[in-house]
Amino acid sequence: MITSVPKVVFKTRVRNEALGGPNPFEWKDLTTDEVFANKNVVLFSLPGAFTPTCSTSHLPRFEELYQEFQDQGVDAVVCLSVNDAFVMYQWGLSQHAKNVFLLPDGNGEFTRKMGMLVDKSNLGFGMRSWRYSMYVENGEIKKLFSEPGYEDNCPTDPFEVTDADTMLSYLKGR
Repeated sequence: MITSVPKVVFKTRVRNEALGGPNPFEWKDLTTDEVFANKNVVLFSLPGAFTPTCSTSHLPRFEELYQEFQDQGVDAVVCLSVNDAFVMYQWGLSQHAKNVFLLPDGNGEFTRKMGMLVDKSNLGFGMRSWRYSMYVENGEIKKLFSEPGYEDNCPTDPFEVTDADTMLSYLKGR
């Protein structure tokens, strides 16, 4: 079982008003250390932006409970998906995400190193993340929730233990 977050570089896009024009964004590499070092982080990972459960339940509830996570000493709530930076940005806009940081794992490297990469070709998705959530202190995984039934081309999309309320209950019970 993995005990610390994998070391990877995420390819993200950040706004730079100095660029001007209709698309004032530039590429920025973001390291695992920049996301997790010296912070208490709740990360939840899901199969894909714009997908039903992810858009109607998973992300919205973490967004809704953000202040309660902060009250438990959480510095950041991160949503990770094997989607590119452009998709994650547009999904964030459509979801009105203000508090949860949407982190693109476009190549699936972090997800693969976590042991959570699954084939969802049966849905036309290709390789994606299995649904999981974790609480991380300074890069060390303190608690990991993973949905039951991990398998390639799973005919269902379990959503029982990686929800915001389960994570919040865990944090309150520490």
